[in-house]
Formats: sequence, C-alpha cells, structure tokens
Amino acid sequence: MKSFEELGVREDLRRAIEELGFENPMPVQEKVIPHLLSEDGDVIALAQTGTGKTAAFGLPVLQRIDTDLNVPQALIIAPTRELCLQIGSDLADFSKYISHLRVLPVYGGSSIESQIRSLRQGVQVIVATPGRLIDLINRGVVKLDNVHTVILDEADEMLNMGFVDDINDILSHVPEERKMLLFSATMPPEIAKIASKYMKNPQEFVIGTKNTGAENVRHIYYMVHARDKYLALKRIADDNPNIYAIVFCRTRKETQDIADNLIQDGYNADSLHGELSQAQRDMVMKKFRDRVLRILVATDVAARGLDVSDLTHVINYGLPDDIATYTHRSGRTGRAGKTGISIAIIHSRERGKLRDIEKRIGKTFERKDVPTPEHIIEKQLYNLADRLEKVEVDDEEIAKYIPGVSRKLGWLSEDDLLKRIVSLEFNRLLDYYKDAPTIDYIDEKPAKKERKEQSKPRTPQEKDRRTADRGMARIYINAGKNDGFYAGNLIDILNHAVTGPRIDVGRIDLMPGYSLFDVKKNDARRVVEGISGLDFVGHKLYAEIADPEKDYSRASSRRKKADKDQDFGKGKERSFSKKGHDKADRRQHGNYDKFINKDKKSKKR
Repeated sequence: MKSFEELGVREDLRRAIEELGFENPMPVQEKVIPHLLSEDGDVIALAQTGTGKTAAFGLPVLQRIDTDLNVPQALIIAPTRELCLQIGSDLADFSKYISHLRVLPVYGGSSIESQIRSLRQGVQVIVATPGRLIDLINRGVVKLDNVHTVILDEADEMLNMGFVDDINDILSHVPEERKMLLFSATMPPEIAKIASKYMKNPQEFVIGTKNTGAENVRHIYYMVHARDKYLALKRIADDNPNIYAIVFCRTRKETQDIADNLIQDGYNADSLHGELSQAQRDMVMKKFRDRVLRILVATDVAARGLDVSDLTHVINYGLPDDIATYTHRSGRTGRAGKTGISIAIIHSRERGKLRDIEKRIGKTFERKDVPTPEHIIEKQLYNLADRLEKVEVDDEEIAKYIPGVSRKLGWLSEDDLLKRIVSLEFNRLLDYYKDAPTIDYIDEKPAKKERKEQSKPRTPQEKDRRTADRGMARIYINAGKNDGFYAGNLIDILNHAVTGPRIDVGRIDLMPGYSLFDVKKNDARRVVEGISGLDFVGHKLYAEIADPEKDYSRASSRRKKADKDQDFGKGKERSFSKKGHDKADRRQHGNYDKFINKDKKSKKR
C-alpha cells in the first residue's frame, strides 16, 4: 500500500489530512489521485458512498489550483444541497494550510444575494447544485472560462433527479480542454451515454464490483403481512438498543405517518421529506448528526447527498422500484471499513423484487423472523447491564450524595438492589409488551415439486381435508357457487355482519354447494356467530369451525337444518344480495380484495 506522499500529494495537504485522522489511502484514492495529478484523460470512478471519494478528487483538485488566479478553476457538481455542503466543508478542511484558496458552495434554499457577494470577492473552487449554478450563470455572476477540472459527483443520482438537461447547459459554458471526472455508485446505460458524449478517452476505475452494495453490509429481510410492517419496524428497533438508522419510505405521506407514529410511541425519531422547509431540514439533520435522533424516516429524494457517519442500519420499509436506489440506500451503512446492516421489511408480493436485487448486487439476503417480545426484553436488559458496567463515575462529585443514598437504601442486600435496578427497565418492558399482538410470519413459497402438487385439481373431499395455515382456523359456510356465492359476497358479509375489528381472510375454497375459508383462530368464533342465521338470497346461512374429518360435500343437509330452525339467529334481519357479483366473481373469485369496494355498494334487502 502506497502512502499519500508516494501518491504525489503535496506536504501542506498531507499535514491537513493527517490532522483529520487520515493514515493510509483508501483504494479509490490510490487509483484516482495519481491519475488526476500526472496523467491525461478523463476518469470514470465507480465507487459506493463512504469509500473516500471526496479526498480522491478533492486533494488533486486543490493541488492543481493556482492561488494567484482569483477566478473559478475547478467546478464540482453535486445533486443535493447536503452533499454540496459536505464536499465544501471537506475541501475547506483539506486546504487548511493553503493560503488564499477559497472554496464556495452554492445551492438552492439559501440566500442567492449572499452567494453572489462571495463570488464577486473571488473563489477558485465552486461546489454547486445544478439549478442554482445555472441561475448564477444566467445572471452573469459565474464565469467558467478558466475552469480546468469538472467533477460530477453521484452522477447516477443526478440522472435519477432529472438533471441531464442542466448538466448539458452547464458544460456548454466550460472550456472543451478540461479534465473531467464522473463518480457514480452504479453504471446504468444513461451514465455511459453521458460519458461518451462529454468525456475524452475516459479511464474507468471500479472500486468493488459494478452495481453492487458495500462489502461490509449484511442484507437481511423480514417477510410479514403488509398490515404488520410498522409493528415489525418497532420490534427491529427495540431489538437493537443502540440503533442509529435511516428508514426509507416511498412517499412523503408514508414517511410522515411512520415518523409521527414512532414519535408517539416514544422513539427518538423524525422525518425528512420534500415538504419540509430548508430550516426544518437543517434542524432535523443537526439533531440526527448529533444523535439526538436515533431514527430518521426519509424519502429517497430527501436523503440524497446526506453524509452521516456510523449508521448501524438502513431499513427499507418496502423495496424501491429501481435496484440502483437500493444500492444507494444500503451503501449508507458499512462505511470506512465498518460493518452495517441493510434491512428490508417486505410482504409476499415483493419477493420477486428481492430476488432481482440479489442477482444485481451478487449477494443473498438472510431471512430473519421478527424479534419476539421475550428476545427483545433479554436484549434490552443485557444492554442495561452493559451501560451500568461502562458508566463513567465522577467519584469526587458524587461522593457528597452517597451517604444519604446509602441511608435510604442500606437495608437492601446487594442482590435485592440489583434486582430493583434491573426491574426499573424490566417492568417497563413487560408492561409495554404485555398485550403485544402476534406478528404472523409468512412462509416461503413451497418448492417447485410441492407447488406443482398443490396446483393439481382437487376433489371436494380433498379440499375439505385441507388444514388451515398456522395460526388460522378453517370455517365452513353452507353457500357456494351454485347459489351465486363468491369471494366478494363473503367479504361483504364479514365486513357488515361480524362485529368487532376487521376480519382478515386467508385461503378461500368455493365449492358448488358450500365454501371453506380461513380466518385467524382468535376470530373464528366471532365469525361463526356473525354469519349463522343471516339470510342470503332466500336461504339462511349456517357456519361452523370446519372439522377436517367431515365430508362437507353433502352440504344440503346443513342448509335444510338451518332453514328449518325458526329460532336460530333470531333478530338478524339483514340479508345480502348476490347482484353484481356473478360475472366478476366467476372470473376471479380467489382474489377477494378486488371485491371489497364493489360489495360495499350492494344494497340491503
């Protein structure tokens, strides 16, 4: 491994970075710095965030600046205000011992008049977001005639944000004889087009593997029902007492809702999305960087360019549509040689998307079960013990209080005192998780042979003998397809006739004269009581918890029993119509979710 001196970095720059804790060059720095200092041609560097990119381009850029010339000589374009500020701050630190060198970040959301005043005083390095830079160019404030180095940082992000036209505009004002660098975490085809259009014989450096995540990141997923995603998120946070994480969401509304719920539930969390003002964004980010906040809930756009060190987790509250976006998300943890964890909380319909990401990044996600309350309590108590063991004690300051506390607690034995200290945390956890709902785990899809077996046509007797999924109960109802009874009718009845919380339905088997369907075991009795005795287009309904040993194919006897029983279900005057369901239900009777809105329009008799 070469030293920074061997790479050609000047002494005044080396002195500054040594004070910042730089010891040995990172791989991207070893490759890029010598090329920028001594070789011709442009550079494409494919490197994840957190790999030392800023020093890789920043040190040679600063070294090539002529401080006697008080005009812009280097231009660094970044997609977001946060990244722009971070790069500007790093370059200022690197150039600590270079006299008369000025670096200026220019970005939207801040006073343009102040930036204009600074530009008129003279700067050699401009770090800019595309929109604000174009505004300054159009005002005649920024002249790029003397720029000899252009750097596009996080080029794929700028592409995703729609900055291609802005880049074209900016580069039209820069001399053709320039050195150009393009840094990107991934290499989609659009980036290759930019490179071929604007770069001359670029040399490509790949740090790691194209389109892969950071090597130090573990990829984990939890598969739960969509309704349980938030509960799973809380369990994951509770199971990691020292969590410092970004939770990525798809929409602004989802971001705000989840952050509000976390705050209400007592977590140190906040949101970051496009509807916040710049002042609000700055406040949230300061609290997060200071670790006052432990969980930041953000959209991808709002989080672009954030440079936060030592994240323990990146949590995907659902997977993004673009695989490159997942790479960016996961690359925010596991930086600078440290390990990190990227978590995906998904439901069964996202399984295919997960497999696509695995293929692209060349890594396999680990399947984990959502932590149980028992496991969380154990983790939290061990964390308490660890904090007690490592707490710093100021003997001099605390000494004056010890006698009084000893008089108060002196009657307790060492064992009793320890139990009471631990119980301060233990009792809170027990109370919190006392009525915690069960999170149903979704089993993986069966093997190909098993799926083939399951897809074979089944006789009514075989369907009768099917057992319910784990945690579910099978319900028999004496109405089937011959009665015009389909999934939509069933959902309509459950929504309107069963009191209490909404009923979640699992597998549905519709037979000519009867039907079988799965509900949660805890809801089974409530469902049977709610259905039995109702009138459905002329005959009374009967329901029971299905017995796998019974042959329900002779369901007519059940119906006759219900019809003859004059007192059964007395007082249940509602009836349910099959009108409007027949054609659609015959086409897709298994997908009951599609009938809910339609069924609500069914008129009561």
